[in-house]
Amino acid sequence: MKTVTQYVIGIILVCATQFLTAQENPNSLKIEFLENKKEQVQNQEKEFLKESVASINAKLDAGEITSEEADALKQTEAEKHALNIENRIAILDNKIALLERNEEVTSDVGANLDGLVISIGKGEDSDEFDKGGIYIGPKDKAIPKIYDRRTTSDMVFAIGFNNAIIEGQSLSDSPYKLGGSGFVELGWAWKTRLFKNTNAVRLKYGLSVQWNKLDVKDDQFLTENNDVVSLETSAFKLNKSKFRTTNLVVPIHFEFGPSKKIERDTYFRYSTYNKFKIGVGGYAGVNLSSMHKIKYKQDGSREKDKETDLNTNPFVYGLSSYVSFGNVAVYAKYDLSPLFKDQAIDQNNISLGLRFDLD
Repeated sequence: MKTVTQYVIGIILVCATQFLTAQENPNSLKIEFLENKKEQVQNQEKEFLKESVASINAKLDAGEITSEEADALKQTEAEKHALNIENRIAILDNKIALLERNEEVTSDVGANLDGLVISIGKGEDSDEFDKGGIYIGPKDKAIPKIYDRRTTSDMVFAIGFNNAIIEGQSLSDSPYKLGGSGFVELGWAWKTRLFKNTNAVRLKYGLSVQWNKLDVKDDQFLTENNDVVSLETSAFKLNKSKFRTTNLVVPIHFEFGPSKKIERDTYFRYSTYNKFKIGVGGYAGVNLSSMHKIKYKQDGSREKDKETDLNTNPFVYGLSSYVSFGNVAVYAKYDLSPLFKDQAIDQNNISLGLRFDLD
């Protein structure tokens, strides 16, 4: 018990000492903050100088300036940031002196310590590479921009009409309804600039899930006999006859089109915002699942049959292309792989719709 009492008394004395110290100098925390700020100022200006030198070196490598001009620009930048350090630390010293002399100071000294930055969304200098977001924290800890970012990413969503190209038939003779058959695609894509000094060609690649639906017409349904899939006509009226596949694919496109070069003091970007783009490529992947659903009435009762194994081709591959302006594109894809591993008549899935790159 005696030991516990000693500990409690010790804690009380420590707290009392801190309280008295705070009463003696009510601005001590603010002064400590400003003292630490001096080192942050030096580190920040050094980082700014590194970024400026990197920008000058990039212009030198591109042949935009001579070696002598580069050296002169570097000297100017070094002098500027040295003066920035000197001036900014002088401002901090003046604030510290005011806080040391006065128990109460005006709000422009005591409250505004450049301590926190709150940033929501994109700034006025943002481009397609800037995703925006929320940042709350010390200004000097904010993540600096990368000088040359060649890769960006976005979510891809596509939707439209779906059908099948059948050997010896045109789309107008298709056994699948043009209006009732559709597709949806959802995925994530990365876009990388292929060349160092031009953005004329980009490689767009990613991972997507594709849902393809075929609405069978004329009371027909898909059936499998001895592993061979074919269409048969039902003996009674079908209220619904739909076949759906779900595929996981890796799409790859070469993207062409103009872009705008955005140059800042510490970084540059190529932006295709509101620009015309053409993508040509393809995709490959696996079939995750398939289902054939039939609904009908028999003897006055409603019946529903589901078939989940129709000898669907386990591997999927095909060609795809898009033509877009801004973030909206006309999108087409065609499966080179047959819909089924063994089928009475070859049929390949085809889709046409709209694609949205949601960056």
